[in-house]
Amino acid sequence: MLTEIKSADGFPLPASGDGLASPAPLSRAEAVRWIRASDDDLPLLLSAARQARDRFKPGVITYSRKVFIPLTNLCRDYCGYCTFRRDPNQAGAHTMSPDEVLAVARAGEKLGCAEALFSLGDKPELLFPEMRETLRKLGYRSTLHYLEAMCELVLRETTLLPHPNPGLMSAEWITRLARVSPSMGLMLETTNESLMRSGAAHDNAPDKIPVKRMRTVEEAGKQGVPFTTGILIGIGETAEDRVDALLAIRDLHERYGHIQEVIVQNFRVKPQIPMSHWPEPSRGEMLRTIAVARLLMPNVNIQAPPNLSDPDYEELLDAGINDWGGVSPLTPDFINPERPWPHLAQLQARTRAKGFELKQRLPVYPEFLPKLLRHGAPGVLAQPAAGSHHIEESGSALLKSRLTAIADAQGYARSAT
Repeated sequence: MLTEIKSADGFPLPASGDGLASPAPLSRAEAVRWIRASDDDLPLLLSAARQARDRFKPGVITYSRKVFIPLTNLCRDYCGYCTFRRDPNQAGAHTMSPDEVLAVARAGEKLGCAEALFSLGDKPELLFPEMRETLRKLGYRSTLHYLEAMCELVLRETTLLPHPNPGLMSAEWITRLARVSPSMGLMLETTNESLMRSGAAHDNAPDKIPVKRMRTVEEAGKQGVPFTTGILIGIGETAEDRVDALLAIRDLHERYGHIQEVIVQNFRVKPQIPMSHWPEPSRGEMLRTIAVARLLMPNVNIQAPPNLSDPDYEELLDAGINDWGGVSPLTPDFINPERPWPHLAQLQARTRAKGFELKQRLPVYPEFLPKLLRHGAPGVLAQPAAGSHHIEESGSALLKSRLTAIADAQGYARSAT
């Protein structure tokens, strides 16, 4: 149980009234109340979130040392906050070759990275004939076929573990990618469908329809795939919308037990985006949202990116996170190129100053590793597809071998910091 918690007026808060003095997860009504906590009550909220975190994973904050592989920045979605995506004729439009992918992965391997994060536009070939031609020259039918092959290439040729983040996925593609990656991800971002309206953040972004994204996250749960998801705050949603999105994630995790990590990410203004004059969420909003996420899901890993909260990112630890996410000693954050990751030595120093040990994890969290090693990836597809190089036959065994070699006895990276 928590130690006694008092409100700003000095009176103890009963467990039945405030929802904070109990280790049980918050209800929606409690979460809506606390995500709007006054400045006077904010310390109370943060204290409860820290205690919940410390019951879950005391004394340790994790991160993943990674390389960021932007497989293609062509995308059929036009999100108002995105500076990553390109049309084929835009400056900077690029689809990486296999040699480029492997060069980045090998360079990261030399720097002690364990994760190869694949980020890419969602199904650009459905919109752009130029992407269809690029894929034809590479020998693949779709961007997902190419992603699958590149995950397999990295898995076979390096010690890095792929973590694909390709957008919406069907049941078949979740199965296929799970053969060549121990985990994968898709940000839910929001459940507010009004952000699809004309002029809103997800106008002209067909893959950002909330029910479609929920379907992908749910299908990963049905297949038992360790999955990363989360919310993006400050894009036009309300505080109640943030609670509802977190509750949607919690509901899926309660049903399937597969959500390995929930990211709370804050919108940052960038030049040359439609939302370049949009107000950023305040530090207080970020702290409140993280704390409520922790209290809604006390036994789930909660992450917030340090580079999006510079210069005082260590304050996020006060709100109950237990993970910094992926941090690269090699590649920039291509999604937020104006926000460099902190140097690992600085990240370690600031984490230690807050009283925690910083440990390097794999893209799959330690508590999800035993099941992967026991049971492997989801079932093999009946027929190998063209361009798959019989990944279905060999990928699972190779993945299991790589996991066994790179994980220590506790499930962290063997070269853990």
